Amino acid sequence: MSLAQILRPTTLEEFVGQKHILDKNSSLYKLILSKDIPHMFFYGKPGTGKTTLARLIAKYSDYDFYSFNATSLKIEQLRDIFKRYTNSLTKPLIFIDEVHRLTSTQQEVLLPVMENYSAIIIGACTQNPHFALTSAIISRSFLYEFKCLSYNELEEILSKAIQTLDITIDNDAKDYAINSSGYDARALLNLIDFTSKISNNITLNILKDLRPTPINESISSSTIHYDLTSALIKSMRGSNIDASLYYLARLINGGESIDYITRRLVIFASEDIGNANPNALNLATSTMISCNKIGYPESKIILGQCIVYLASSPKSNSSYLAIGEALEYVKNGNIHTIPNNIKDKNKDYKNPHKYGGYVEQNYINTNKLFYKSKNIGYEKILNEWISKIKSI
Repeated sequence: MSLAQILRPTTLEEFVGQKHILDKNSSLYKLILSKDIPHMFFYGKPGTGKTTLARLIAKYSDYDFYSFNATSLKIEQLRDIFKRYTNSLTKPLIFIDEVHRLTSTQQEVLLPVMENYSAIIIGACTQNPHFALTSAIISRSFLYEFKCLSYNELEEILSKAIQTLDITIDNDAKDYAINSSGYDARALLNLIDFTSKISNNITLNILKDLRPTPINESISSSTIHYDLTSALIKSMRGSNIDASLYYLARLINGGESIDYITRRLVIFASEDIGNANPNALNLATSTMISCNKIGYPESKIILGQCIVYLASSPKSNSSYLAIGEALEYVKNGNIHTIPNNIKDKNKDYKNPHKYGGYVEQNYINTNKLFYKSKNIGYEKILNEWISKIKSI
C-alpha cells in the first residue's frame, strides 16, 4: 500500500485543504453530516483531494462506493449497478474520475438516476466541467472548484508522513519536497515514500537525485493554458516586468509554441500599447519573425527582451476602443452615404498637399466621434500634431 493510501483521511476533520468549501460552517460540510448528498462535480489540479472527499462522503452517508474512470467506463457497468439497487433501501455513490471525458451517451444514462436520486453521482476532473458536461447534467448538480494546496497545508501533510514513517528530514529538503511537488499532495507523498526507502534521514541531495526538476503544471489543458496567457497579458498591462517574465518562463517551460506566444505579444502591442508607443508593435513583429526563424532555446532571449519592453511601455487602448466602437456603430445599421467630394474620380476633392498639409472639407456625414485619445506617451505628440496642422 502506498503512503498516499495509508495517510488518506478517514474523517472530515483529517481532510486537509479546501476550506472554502469544507469549513465546519460551510453548506457542503453540513449536507455531508446530515447525509443529504446532492450530485456534485469537483474540478481542480491533481492531488488536491477530489477522490478523497468523494470517499469520505460515501463513508459518512453509508453509501456503497463505486469508483470509475471515464476513459474506461462502460455503459453496461452503470446499468448493472442501477439495476442492482432497484427498490433497495440504500443508494450507491458512483464516483467518476476524468468526468470531462464522458461521452454524450454516458451522460444521458446518468440523467434518470440523477433526476430521481436513486444513485448519487460525483465526478472529478482537472478542467472546468462546464465546458464538457451537458446543461442537463449541470442543472442537476453542484460544481466545486478544488484550489491548490498551500505551503502550510502541504507541510501539515508532510509532517504526518514523517511521523508515520518515523524518519527525519532536513529543513532545506522539506522546502524542496513541498515546492517541487506542484501543489500535488500525492506527488509529495510519493516522493517522501520512495525517499524513505533509501534513508531514514531525508536530505536535499537525495530528493534532487530522485526528482531533479520540480513538477510543473502541464499547459496541455485548456484551463492552465489560458490562465497562464491571461496572467502574462495582465502582468504586462500592469507594467509588472518581473511577473511578466515569470509567466513567460512558465509558458516556455511548459512547452508553449513560439508562434502562439509571439502572436499574443503582437496583439498586445497594438491593443494595450497602441500609439502610446508605436515602436512596440514594430518590436513585437520583429520578435515574431526572428523567434519563429531561430526557434528554441535561443528565442527565449528575444522573447525576454520583448516582454521587458512591452511591460515597460506606456499603455493606451484608445485605438483598440475606437475601432471597436466604429464596428459596433456600423453593425447597428448606421450606414451613411459617402460625401461626393471624396468619392472616386470626383473633381471637387481638395488634396491637403496643395493646402500646406490640411484643408477643411467633409469626409463623413455624421458628427459621431469614435477615437478618444488618452493623451498618453506618443499619443500626446500625435494629438499636438493634429491640433497644429488644423490650425494652419
